[in-house]
Amino acid sequence: MKFRIFTEPQQGASYQTLRAVALAAEELGFDAFFRSDHYLAMGTAGLPGPTDAWATLAGLAVETSRIRLGTLMSAATFRLPGPLAITVAQIDQMSGGRVELGLGAGWFEGEHTAYGIPFPSLGERFERFGEQLEIITGLWGTADGETFSFAGTHYQLTDSPALPRPVQRPRPPVLVGGNGARRTPRLAARFADEFNVAFRTAEDTAAAFARAREACETAGRDPASLICSVAHTVCCGKDEAEFRRRAAAIGREPDALRAIGLTGTPDEVAAKISGYADIGAERVYLQVLDLSDLDHLALIASEVVPKIS
Repeated sequence: MKFRIFTEPQQGASYQTLRAVALAAEELGFDAFFRSDHYLAMGTAGLPGPTDAWATLAGLAVETSRIRLGTLMSAATFRLPGPLAITVAQIDQMSGGRVELGLGAGWFEGEHTAYGIPFPSLGERFERFGEQLEIITGLWGTADGETFSFAGTHYQLTDSPALPRPVQRPRPPVLVGGNGARRTPRLAARFADEFNVAFRTAEDTAAAFARAREACETAGRDPASLICSVAHTVCCGKDEAEFRRRAAAIGREPDALRAIGLTGTPDEVAAKISGYADIGAERVYLQVLDLSDLDHLALIASEVVPKIS
C-alpha cells in the first residue's frame, strides 16, 4: 500500500501553505502529494482564493526532490488537451520524472460560471474527456521524429511535433476515477494506469473495482495492469480527545466522520485502510483538510503507516 497526501486548496490555502505540506509529506516518507483542481471553494469563503493546480505543481517540482506530484482530478473542461500535454510534460521535466495526471470530465458548474469557463452537457463533457485522454496519451506516445494528428468531434490536431517529451517513458501515469458504471470504467481500461474511487464504502468501492477490471477484460487488457486506489478524508488522533479536536477543527461531526472516512485512533484508521487493501486498493489518498496541522501528518506517518502490512 502506498500512502499519498491529498489536499483541497480551493477551500483556502496559499502556495506557501501547500509548499509546507508537500515538504512535510516528503520528509515524513509519504509517496506523493496530490491536490484537487478547482477554482471555487465549497461551503466556505476559500480565502485567500484559488491557486492553479499546475502552477502549484510546477513550483513544487523544483522545491521537492523525491515525492511524486499530481492532480485528483484535473477537469477536462478547464484546458485544451494540447497545451495541457505540454504543461504536464514540462513539469515532468522540471521534477525529474515525478508527475502524474489525474483527469476527469468536470462536474462543478459553479466554478465554471464564476470564471467564464464553458460548461457543456454531461454527455458532451464525457465526449471531450475521452478525446482529451486520447490526445494527451497520443502526444506523449509519439515516437521521436514522428508527428501526431487527431480528428475528433471537439478537437483536431494536425501534424503536431508532440513536443516537449516528458521524462517518464512511455509517459507520465494517467489516473481516471469516478463512480460511473459504464463510461468511466471503459475510459480507465483504455487509457489509465490507475483507477481511483473516492469517498465510497468498501462495498461500493469493491463493485467499482470489479467494473473496471471487467472493462479491462472486455478491452483485451490484463486487469492486473490497472492500479486500483481509493481517496478518503483522514482525521486521526492519538486518542479519542485528539480525534474529536481534529474533527472540530475541520467542522465535522466525529460520528459522521467515522461512518465513511479514515478516522479515529491510529488503530481504527489502520484497520479501515486494511479493509480497502483487502478488496484490491494498492494506494490510498489521504484527504487532509486542515493544512496547518502538520502534526497530523506526523502522527499518520509514525502510528498508522507502520500498522499496514
